Amino acid sequence: MADRPKIKLKPAAPARDPWRQPVRAGAPRPPKSLRPPPAPAAPPVSGAAEPRPPADRRGPGSRVDERPPRPRTEERPLRPHSEDRPPRPRADERPKRPHADERHPRPGHDERPPQPRPDTRRPVVPAARPIAQPVSPAPAAKPPRTAPPAPADGLVRVSKLITERGIASRREADDWIEAGWVRVNGQPAVLGQRVASDQAIEIDPRARTEQAQQVTILLHKPIGLVSGQAEDGYEPAVTLIKPANRWAEDKARINFHSGHLRGLAPAGRLDIDSTGLLVFTQDGRVAKKLIGDETRVEKEYLVRVEPVVPGDMPEHVINRLTHGLELDGVQLKPAKVSWANEDQLRIVLREGRKRQIRRMCELVGLKVTGLKRVRIGSIVLGQLPLGQWRYLDEFERF
Repeated sequence: MADRPKIKLKPAAPARDPWRQPVRAGAPRPPKSLRPPPAPAAPPVSGAAEPRPPADRRGPGSRVDERPPRPRTEERPLRPHSEDRPPRPRADERPKRPHADERHPRPGHDERPPQPRPDTRRPVVPAARPIAQPVSPAPAAKPPRTAPPAPADGLVRVSKLITERGIASRREADDWIEAGWVRVNGQPAVLGQRVASDQAIEIDPRARTEQAQQVTILLHKPIGLVSGQAEDGYEPAVTLIKPANRWAEDKARINFHSGHLRGLAPAGRLDIDSTGLLVFTQDGRVAKKLIGDETRVEKEYLVRVEPVVPGDMPEHVINRLTHGLELDGVQLKPAKVSWANEDQLRIVLREGRKRQIRRMCELVGLKVTGLKRVRIGSIVLGQLPLGQWRYLDEFERF
């Protein structure tokens, strides 16, 4: 019988020490070749206590040897198992707690008198009786404004006398008086001074020189711009007055500079939906001549119209537009009206009320579809392109 191989049995593992700390799970420890070398021991400090030796190297007289050994796990007493504990009583076997109504009241609880609850509401304050206010009488109607009466002595202001003689505007006259350029009887005039209507007045040549430097500009205003200040989101026509928009054929020998825009104001108005000649000036004499109450300068317009009621043109249109109309209860001055073609009128006025031509046409059954001003006095629009401007030359007069 062949010899059978002998089976070597692995020896049993030694019993685990219950007091040994378990190894925490984590990354494996690196090999000894990769571990950092231990830090060198610090040199002993003089006067410091010597370190304690390990427990296995301590002498027989140390306190560690005097401690009794801790009992092993198998020698510890076991806790009672759950089967050895008495069972817990069921819910139906537990004693019930007495209901609130079955509890015994406190001694003297029913004998206490009811306590009044404090009132937390706000006290109601009676409304104060209104005090009768004295009724103030209605303000009296203001009397209509009238021109101040002429002084009994027949004297007039110096600035007004200068304006009446056509030398300068009222504002320019006041500026000349403040600058000391006006003399009366050899003495400088003062603001508010009154003199006789036939009084001789001397004007300094410097005032004439400054007046000669004031400019007047003629603009061909397009539709969509207002004549004066900006309103309702529309820009004023003066914004077009800049070197880029000056007419290339302007014959005036004037070089533009920013001082020409200072004090520049429109002499007359032209509606936002109208086009044509518009005058801007720094000279008060020009402004008074064009927009004064007693102006005699003619303004010519080309007006394209159509009847309000479709059909033929209303009868007697020319006669009614020429005379016989009134606006706001005021009789209009006579106008010159003629047909330029079958649907265009030529109207010449000597006054300028707000939207006057459009309102005149409405009174005779016409609707204005286009309006263009082509002449003011002796100055015509001519070939001036739309949106461009030129200077009023020194030899031109309205």
